[in-house]
Amino acid sequence: MFDPATTALLRAVLDDVCADISRFETGARAHVASRILQAAAEGNVAPENLKKVGREALRDAPTMWR
Repeated sequence: MFDPATTALLRAVLDDVCADISRFETGARAHVASRILQAAAEGNVAPENLKKVGREALRDAPTMWR
């Protein structure tokens, strides 16, 4: 469980990384969120590092358009 500040940071990073994909692309968003959460759980909570993890996850995220 994360504190409220970390939770807000994770949500902001997810929204930033997924800004260009539809909210209906739930598979892709869930994949990115999972990777961001995993990084945070491992202690990696620097915003730029989380964004990097999120962008990398977005590249191999499942999508209905591929």
